[in-house]
Amino acid sequence: MKRLIVNADDFGLTEKVNQAIVQGHRSGIITSTTLMANGMAFNSAVALARATPELGVGIHLNLSTGKAISCPSKIPGLVDEHGLFCNTPEWLVAKLAAGTLSLGQVDQEFRAQIGKILSAGVAPTHLDGHKHVHLFPPIFKLVIQMAKEYGIPAVRCTRERSIGLLKLLRKNSGASAQIVRQYLVGRVLSLVSLNLGAKLRRARLSFPNHFFGISVTGFLDTDLLKMIICHIPEGTSELMCHPGYVDADLADTRTRLLKQREREIQAMIQPEIKSLLVRHEIELISYRHLN
Repeated sequence: MKRLIVNADDFGLTEKVNQAIVQGHRSGIITSTTLMANGMAFNSAVALARATPELGVGIHLNLSTGKAISCPSKIPGLVDEHGLFCNTPEWLVAKLAAGTLSLGQVDQEFRAQIGKILSAGVAPTHLDGHKHVHLFPPIFKLVIQMAKEYGIPAVRCTRERSIGLLKLLRKNSGASAQIVRQYLVGRVLSLVSLNLGAKLRRARLSFPNHFFGISVTGFLDTDLLKMIICHIPEGTSELMCHPGYVDADLADTRTRLLKQREREIQAMIQPEIKSLLVRHEIELISYRHLN
């Protein structure tokens, strides 16, 4: 049996991102999304989640984009004086590795984010991390603890299957450095996830068997989506995507994914993609169907 979760990250980031994710669910193949507690369009995302109950909604734990939920005085190592996150994921990991940032501050902010989403009436299907910050082993330990404590049954584990690298490089020759970097990040996270998957099993938390999306972030189009679908293996896979529409709010977030998000949503709603899934006997599910 082949099952596929198509998860749209960044729900709540902006109104136009929310709009695209719900469109991709109603008219396309998106089955799941992860909600940013500190997104500028959080309230809109919650309302849309209520209106689309078949869309699985998880929590997109975030330590690098926007304004923190916690009071700045409680997490001074994570934010500036205005309460804005001031870390790239790489710098954050380096600070944690060097012991110059207390894990207690990460714990504080993650609990604030989870608490806000639970208080809004959302029953989270799973946890993952913005820019995969949840996979750093000390943070991952916190994530497992919180999943069990809050009754959240699943956690993203990025054991990525990379396909079409040479085709991707040929098609986007001007972005070869970015593509190779993402491919290498995907390989590192896959190695890390081998150990993390064992920890999830011991904690009796669910996760998909296979993962797609890191290597192709920013380059996912209809042709690449077709290739991924044709290579979906037996078991349960997750495809990470970032659909959206560009407006001033999205540009203000300083995300590098702008027009790329519009290309992704167009791929997600193509009728030929649904037909291809049927032809390959792939069942679309969300994280809530893992158990």
